[in-house]
Amino acid sequence: MAIREILEYPDPRLKEISEPVDWVSDEIRSVVEDLIETMRASPGCVGMAAPQIGELKRIIVFDVANHRKVNSHHGLTVLINPNILASRGKQVCREGCLSVPDFTGNVERPIWILVEGLDRYGNTDVIEAEGFEAVVIQHEMDHLDGVLFLDRITSVKGELFRRKSYR
Repeated sequence: MAIREILEYPDPRLKEISEPVDWVSDEIRSVVEDLIETMRASPGCVGMAAPQIGELKRIIVFDVANHRKVNSHHGLTVLINPNILASRGKQVCREGCLSVPDFTGNVERPIWILVEGLDRYGNTDVIEAEGFEAVVIQHEMDHLDGVLFLDRITSVKGELFRRKSYR
């Protein structure tokens, strides 16, 4: 396990589409452990995607358990090859990202999602998430398709804000 460097915009690797994981090998589990360790070492971080550490694999990790906006959550979760099966509702949430460290932005996303993926052992996991946890999952999944929250804001003038500080 290692704390890895987090790529920052405009690094071109952040705009690439990640490859699906064919099978969950020890190498993939090592990437998962690095993601978890890097996320835990980053103050305020509640999720991370493999492309943010330079691994173009469809892997995300998240843990919103200690965030003030959360009423329910799944704790530390790993999703490999995540896929949204269903969604509903709309919410606008202020998003930030370690790969875009100087800004936050208002992004509209579904308020509820049903997502399927593999856990770190290769078992299928289906998660129903809502509110802030649903936002985090969708934000991290966007990284797998080379999409940053900057790409989702409707107006730079009214929806993008300079970050004051982390935490």
